[in-house]
Amino acid sequence: MRMTASNPSYDPKGDVEALLDKGWTIVVYNDEVNTFDWVIANLMKYCGHTKLQAEQCAWIIHNNGKYAVKSGSYEDMEPICTALCEKGLSAQLEVQ
Repeated sequence: MRMTASNPSYDPKGDVEALLDKGWTIVVYNDEVNTFDWVIANLMKYCGHTKLQAEQCAWIIHNNGKYAVKSGSYEDMEPICTALCEKGLSAQLEVQ
């Protein structure tokens, strides 16, 4: 929403805050480097998934090429995504 005659109180800072508060997802992409066991272990450690959840995510990633493994606020998702990347997984944050 931009400032117009009908909306003189437009605040671009509010748009940034709304974007940060929106739902974010961590998307993990398939690669030819990481093993299933490595992906599963890291999803359990950093995303808090059970072994079954992590296994299901790994299969979906393998079969579909990518999967949104966790959702939440930017503040909560950014450090998790960073940790997954530091462990060698191909992951990125996306706005829902």
